[in-house]
Amino acid sequence: MSTGPGPEPGPQAAPEPGPEPQPRSHADPADPGPAAPGGLFAWLRGRCLGRGAAVDPARDTFGAMTGLYGAIQPADSVSLSTRTHGAVFNLEYSPDGSVLTVACEQTEVLLFDPISSKHIKTLSEAHEDCVNNIRFLDNRLFATCSDDTTIALWDLRKLNTKVCTLHGHTSWVKNIEYDTNTRLLVTSGFDGNVIIWDTNRCTEDGCPHKKFFHTRFLMRMRLTPDCSKMLISTSSGYLLILHDLDLNKSLEVGSYPILRARRTTSSSDITSSGSSGPRAVGSPCHQNNAGPPSEKTLSRPSQREGGSPRNSLEVLTPEVPGERDRGNCITSLQLHPKGWATLLRCSSNTDDQEWTCVYEFQEGAPVRPVSPRCSLRLTHCIEEANVGRGYIKELCFSPDGRMISSPHGFGIRLLGFDAHCSELVDCLPREASPLREIRSLYSHNDVVLTTKFSPTHCQIASGCLSGRVSLYQPKF
Repeated sequence: MSTGPGPEPGPQAAPEPGPEPQPRSHADPADPGPAAPGGLFAWLRGRCLGRGAAVDPARDTFGAMTGLYGAIQPADSVSLSTRTHGAVFNLEYSPDGSVLTVACEQTEVLLFDPISSKHIKTLSEAHEDCVNNIRFLDNRLFATCSDDTTIALWDLRKLNTKVCTLHGHTSWVKNIEYDTNTRLLVTSGFDGNVIIWDTNRCTEDGCPHKKFFHTRFLMRMRLTPDCSKMLISTSSGYLLILHDLDLNKSLEVGSYPILRARRTTSSSDITSSGSSGPRAVGSPCHQNNAGPPSEKTLSRPSQREGGSPRNSLEVLTPEVPGERDRGNCITSLQLHPKGWATLLRCSSNTDDQEWTCVYEFQEGAPVRPVSPRCSLRLTHCIEEANVGRGYIKELCFSPDGRMISSPHGFGIRLLGFDAHCSELVDCLPREASPLREIRSLYSHNDVVLTTKFSPTHCQIASGCLSGRVSLYQPKF
């Protein structure tokens, strides 16, 4: 209560009132009353998204973690001894954060203890060509893939020999995904094939497998965290999304339920009809350099009432700033850890520009009657350094999804959706906004190709073209 001078009281002074109760803010997640925007349903949706201490008690620690990442200095980096194993193409932590694996250009896989920064083991001749990607199935089993067209399974408890080698691709194998619910391994390669491997029936001779999907110009393939969608990026600038994913159902050429393609744009463009409107497409197996074919190449299966059928295919042309009139190549593809968005690294066909872009998944009613139940909207972007042309730069989300680590020249940049590293759902702009630079860390003497957050510790790893691996963590 204010103690400053006020109006002179009347003949009978009223008793001093206590502090007036403060009204609750409409943004208070603890208030489910009708005064809040959207009422009870908006509050319940907020709980489903992890808003509020009642759902996510650790949410308040994110601010502290952001402060720790923001306090990291380039001098805090630790260089791991990788000798001369060629370029570092991929980094992967075990789910418990106890092991850091390094995929090397010269056929080897390196294993380190990220806490002590000590070398554990080198898997010499892990493959017969470049090792491209590593994926942990659990805390002890992991898979590697290579330009030698094979996938290898390894056990941390017995690294002297492979568990098995998987044969099925006919060209370079570029990335690996894993469905923990069905224990199915999913791989993709430059042969255009996505292959499913049943690790439930794995033997020394390999695993039963089947070709699940095929498209030309395939670059990267990812599964959403709940494995409800598969996203595939291409060197021709298309982004393919398989909705209501069923990995047990093989997709033969021409059998995909096709949804109309469109160019993802800002919010205002989605609701307007312009020259970049929907274009009919057929199976990506029939694509050529001129673009998607007409509907005449494929009969359209009927959609079930109320939604798209299982494994329905949507083909998008994500808008990239500065690339409206030029083609682009989607070189890197990542998913938000909560499945809210996709993260793309795009380069122009002339290799004179590179962009990092974030696209939000739009759930709910379709924008157009022929649209699927999910589309993408460009929310954030930033132009990159465009150093090391011709090499793919692998970027990543932090475990909580609040930050992005992106290769930038001879170092990495930590990027946020706003200056406070808020959750994406709490700071969605009406129009595409620039990503905010939180910290830049430069400790390499060559172009950085890959970076990764530790899933359990405040630590970031990066690897460069000359083979050096750096660990960044705050010093106390």
